[in-house]
Amino acid sequence: MREYRALYLSTVVNWIGDYLSRAAVTVLVYQQSNSVLLSAASFAIGYVPWLFGPLLATLADRYPYRRVMIVADLCRMVLVALLLVPDMPIPVMLTLLFLSGMGAPPTQAARSALLPLVVGRNRLTLALATTQTTSQAAQVVGYLTGAAVAVALTPQVALGIDALTFALSAAIIAFGVRRRPAADSRPEEHHLVRETAEGFRMVFGRPALRSITIVVYTITVFAIVPEGLAAAWAAEGTRDPTVLGLDQGMIMAAGPLGFVIGGVLFNRLVPESRRARLIPALAVITPLALTPSLAGPPAPVVALLVLISGLSTGSLMPTLNATFALALPHGYRARAFGVVNSGVQLSQFGGVMLTGLLAEVFWLPLVVGVWSIAGTIAMGLLAAVWPSPATFTAAVAEAQAQDAEAAAAAAAQRTPTSVTPERS
Repeated sequence: MREYRALYLSTVVNWIGDYLSRAAVTVLVYQQSNSVLLSAASFAIGYVPWLFGPLLATLADRYPYRRVMIVADLCRMVLVALLLVPDMPIPVMLTLLFLSGMGAPPTQAARSALLPLVVGRNRLTLALATTQTTSQAAQVVGYLTGAAVAVALTPQVALGIDALTFALSAAIIAFGVRRRPAADSRPEEHHLVRETAEGFRMVFGRPALRSITIVVYTITVFAIVPEGLAAAWAAEGTRDPTVLGLDQGMIMAAGPLGFVIGGVLFNRLVPESRRARLIPALAVITPLALTPSLAGPPAPVVALLVLISGLSTGSLMPTLNATFALALPHGYRARAFGVVNSGVQLSQFGGVMLTGLLAEVFWLPLVVGVWSIAGTIAMGLLAAVWPSPATFTAAVAEAQAQDAEAAAAAAAQRTPTSVTPERS
């Protein structure tokens, strides 16, 4: 599994650098502007390119996946390195962050589409669960290190490390993943917008996929808030630079840490037959755990609440992600993942920006508490109409049947027309 190890290692390196720089940039912007809104905007600006995510993800099928990942990493390396220029105005900084974020949709789509080719369908569920859990662990390392380095040293140090991680990621892909032809070998016969629309129809036209997607979007809107507001939230309790960096790092890392713990324990201790039945309850717990923020607790208590919310999210997300992947027929994965990933990123952007705007006017713990109450109500309504496990089983079976039909049709096209038996 040399290719999988290379793909996995590249992803981890890339994520650690990305999360490290996010923590550093929020500190840098908050130090320069003393504005909660601008600090939240610096965190959220990386999500804006996902407005074009489905279209960019469709492009990943037009070129070899390996090439897409390498080129995107090198471009992002250069753009992040430009952030090291001293005394850069905040608008220019946000523009560079936006341009750097344009590389994320095609990269993630290429990785998602390449993974089944590398590990096979039977191992896809395990590979997806491993990748998703590791991404949260990377967030823990990236956020804690980024906040600590940005406060104790300078944010530019963290940004320099991020630029190096993109270079390392590109090198790992170049030497560890073999060349493959583009998935779409005849792009002149297709239309980019039409292909993107087909991805939307696949995701939202099938009840099982649609239900998973809506729940994932909704959870994301309410679970991301502590990370986006962590710099300002930590400043609510102290101005001591050492304590401030620790508090910010704790709040930002608590959710991903809970995700890792929840994902490991839930998938090991809960039988597969029961996991799907627990999804509605876990979805409600995710925002419910954050409602005590209304009382304005100190940073360690805030981190504990975020950890509990992360435990719930980590317990349900791998199951949802694996079911979604298995319910997708071959040929739609890159586009479907592009649609869902884009929605997730934009949900994060919307949640962080709206709560950041409200926190400019109202007390920050009050904003988070009320936001979490609204999330609990929304998740309760979705839980009430959640489909039965049989719906998802049928969706997976339908996707497998479509794959079998496509494989049979492809085999028929390769069958020689001559009546002479083919020699082995």
